[in-house]
Amino acid sequence: MKKEVKKVVLAYSGGLDTSVILKWLQDEYKCEVVTFTADLGQGEELEPARKKALEFGIKPENIFIDDLREEFVKDYVYPMFRANTIYEGEYLLGTSIARPLIAKRQAEIAKITGADGVSHGATGKGNDQVRFEMGYLSQDSTLTIIAPWREWDLNSREKLLSYAEKHGISIEKKGNKSPYSMDANLLHISYEGGILENPNAEPEESMWLWSCSPENAPDKAEYIELGYKNGDPITLNGKELSPATMLKTLNEIGSKHGIGRVDIVENRFVGMKARGCYETPGGTIMLKAHRAMESITLDREAAHLKDEMMPRYAKLIYNGFWFSPEREMLQAAINKSQEFVEGNVRLKLYKGNIMVVGRNSSVSLFSEEYSTFEEDEVYNQKDAEGFIKLNALRFIIEGKARKNR
Repeated sequence: MKKEVKKVVLAYSGGLDTSVILKWLQDEYKCEVVTFTADLGQGEELEPARKKALEFGIKPENIFIDDLREEFVKDYVYPMFRANTIYEGEYLLGTSIARPLIAKRQAEIAKITGADGVSHGATGKGNDQVRFEMGYLSQDSTLTIIAPWREWDLNSREKLLSYAEKHGISIEKKGNKSPYSMDANLLHISYEGGILENPNAEPEESMWLWSCSPENAPDKAEYIELGYKNGDPITLNGKELSPATMLKTLNEIGSKHGIGRVDIVENRFVGMKARGCYETPGGTIMLKAHRAMESITLDREAAHLKDEMMPRYAKLIYNGFWFSPEREMLQAAINKSQEFVEGNVRLKLYKGNIMVVGRNSSVSLFSEEYSTFEEDEVYNQKDAEGFIKLNALRFIIEGKARKNR
């Protein structure tokens, strides 16, 4: 039985799915609809979404198109990368990290407009439904959540197109439509569906929309230098850039050199495995540079503890727990560890590869005096004998105790 709602904030792109959802909400729930379109740097023109919303009879004051690019990178991507976050060894969480921001802003718009409901276009098979709804509930548990894909029977593209035609919903056809389900923002672009549903099928080169293939990348390497402060990149080749501009610029550089492509089978939170391909050029560069920066500025045990915490932190983000107290607790520890992660990292980019060729910091823990293979006056090599014996003491005791058994 449907719960009565008066006004719903819909996460709206203006594409087929959300256009159908908008009309469906009006017809099935007889409610007023507020559209919210988030600009996260997906590279699409967003004003057509406003025009289409107006065609549906949405009041101008109920159409929100918000530029969230700087907030997205500064408050979501950068904190995540301070932890060197990767899910299951390869996925840089480009979609996962965007959903909590969208959900938070939807809840804010609901408060601004007096809406009592929120809606999204995520399917009942994927992770995004969890991420969106966990986000809504963390912000305002009184909101009614409407997930059309869990209610209607429009479970195929053909049925959606038929519904659109029946109800006079205009769907622009942009040349040859990609056979893949895609999601893009400043951090990445993802591809699912189509031939990718066979994990043994290699995607065609034309699938990749951002990056040049490593084979066709320039034959000449490019050197760049990232400057860090408190674990975040703040300068590129000596020039200070805002978070969104930094990521956008690194995307352009990385794409040119064929950097950041991955093809993985991941474990979804809802239970099944899914194959996806991702392009994350700028994020891949950031991750490599950040680890290099930490290598000379972060204490050994702090670095190792961070590496132990990271898989748990990545899982929390992937599964939709960005606003959870445990994620915030881990973030506080991670942020503390970045207090002295500052300096410069020099990178060499060449045909899909990122090579660290230099790193320096005014607070570096690397001591040439201690590390040298030449003669030094600070380290007594004889001290190592006692160090080794004390660490091996339990082996020695156990060996004597069980010698005859």
